[in-house]
Amino acid sequence: MAVTTDAGIPVAVATAPQGLRHDLRAVKVVWQRELIRFSSDRTRIFTALLQPVLFLFVLGTGLSSLTAGASAGTGISLKTFLFPGVLGMSVLFTAMFSAASIVWDREFGFLREMLVAPISRGSIVVGKCFGGATVATLQGLLILALAGFVGVPYNVELFATLICEMALLSFTLTALGVVIAARLQSIQAFMAVNQMIVMPMFFLSGALFPLGNLPVWLAFLTRLDPLTYAISPMKHAVFDHLDVPPEVAARFNPGLTWFGWPVPVALQIGIVLALGLVLLAVGIFEFRKAD
Repeated sequence: MAVTTDAGIPVAVATAPQGLRHDLRAVKVVWQRELIRFSSDRTRIFTALLQPVLFLFVLGTGLSSLTAGASAGTGISLKTFLFPGVLGMSVLFTAMFSAASIVWDREFGFLREMLVAPISRGSIVVGKCFGGATVATLQGLLILALAGFVGVPYNVELFATLICEMALLSFTLTALGVVIAARLQSIQAFMAVNQMIVMPMFFLSGALFPLGNLPVWLAFLTRLDPLTYAISPMKHAVFDHLDVPPEVAARFNPGLTWFGWPVPVALQIGIVLALGLVLLAVGIFEFRKAD
């Protein structure tokens, strides 16, 4: 491309390349930025680990005396039962808070520089979602490494299943966080809305209790919670690899049902994936409207 100066002299002007390859490079750059920010912030890594460890070892051990009679002779401790839920919790908090970087970037002006760059705004959202999903999955791997301390076997097939489920959940939750962050202007507002959403999602997901024999109102709310459809497959994977009788496994993990119909694990995972893709599309739409 060439432009003409006031003196009538043509000057060559380089324009940024466009196309899919250029957008993929932008996705990679945004993804790498999220990883660099995470790896350089040791305080964030420690604090994100603290709450799951407290739930798993302090709450799990402290409440074991209350459930000793119920679990006597089953071969399952409360810490074993809580493990899939704690995995989901570590992913939940890390993925949602990863989206806070969007609000920080907006407050300090860096987001505006990204939005005016000669790249698709959708590539920014995709890079953010992949970066947040990778960070949350890595955080979940640290909790997964503690499996042997709570009676969950170190099994390659089990770990591969849990890692894939954590990665999918991380992507969906990061996309949710991005959608929320796209509408908010201050980090204080994001934190308030985040807490209002995260805590109900966690407590209604069945992470801390079996999904069977619940009151009608509570059973209805758990089926509306998208996190339920990620925690339930994690429980299914863990209990499939525990050396316990089938009736014991069914007692602690009755599975997810709709009006008495057992929901297949594949369908539950499909729901989480579909929700993640919808949220990604909404996030891209919101960013295309952003100034």
